[in-house]
Amino acid sequence: MRAKTIDGKAIAQDLRVNVGIRAAKLAEAGTPARLDAVLVDSGDNGARVYAENQARTCEQLGIGYTLHELPAGSDQRAVRAKVDELNADRSVHAVMVHMPLPEGVNEHAIKARIDPDKDVEGVNPANIGNVVYGRSMKAPCTALATLRMLDHTGVDLKGQRCVVVGASAHVGRPIAVLLMQREATVISCNKFTRGLEDLCRSADVLIPAAGVAGLVTGDMVKPGAIVVDVGVNRVDNGEGGLKTVGDAALGQVARVAGWVSPVPGGVGPVTVAVLLHNVVDAAEASLARCEGDDG
Repeated sequence: MRAKTIDGKAIAQDLRVNVGIRAAKLAEAGTPARLDAVLVDSGDNGARVYAENQARTCEQLGIGYTLHELPAGSDQRAVRAKVDELNADRSVHAVMVHMPLPEGVNEHAIKARIDPDKDVEGVNPANIGNVVYGRSMKAPCTALATLRMLDHTGVDLKGQRCVVVGASAHVGRPIAVLLMQREATVISCNKFTRGLEDLCRSADVLIPAAGVAGLVTGDMVKPGAIVVDVGVNRVDNGEGGLKTVGDAALGQVARVAGWVSPVPGGVGPVTVAVLLHNVVDAAEASLARCEGDDG
């Protein structure tokens, strides 16, 4: 038996179609969806490439995109002032801040500064707290993408044993919370957990999200289990370059699991699509508030 593939690219494309339709309706209503992103020049070319790709994708889907660039050396006050400016601008529906930020700028304080209504990445602690209490679904995009991947398999998560390997603030922990909301039995662990192999083998749903290449091998997977690999690692490709791999040894795991998501082509594309989905959500909510005020 070889596992079925959870095709993140296909799932993302379905989401993008939905986003495009809704964005067109917003434009027709005179309130085009808009994403404003802040990028501080930190010498990280990856962040700039991501911003450029984001701009192209937004244009394709009919979402306005404005990149606010701050010079290298910008301090906490400058970044905070830009976020405050975007928070106060009623024409701005969605705000995000590209990482990394320069040394000396408190990343957590900046994320907490974003208006919760405009926080489309789900990084403001207020939104994360509301997710824990079941009052909001403004969770980090990777966590929401993971749930969409699981939904694609048709599994009813209620009562399923779900093991999440990795407990970072914006990935592992939010995934665990969202699974709990589906009434799954959730075990949160990390690469240091004692008996990790046995815990993984007990999982109906296994989610490696520790950022350790090859952490989960085929003998750690329960036959027929669903494996959604959230890890992203850059490793030597054996030809003097680098390649992207997940936390699971894909070839081994695919021979045991019932479903498996690849890296790349799995959670990554869905995460990007979820962000754009959240932008449209924010724009629709803003339009509803404006209509309520007019009424």
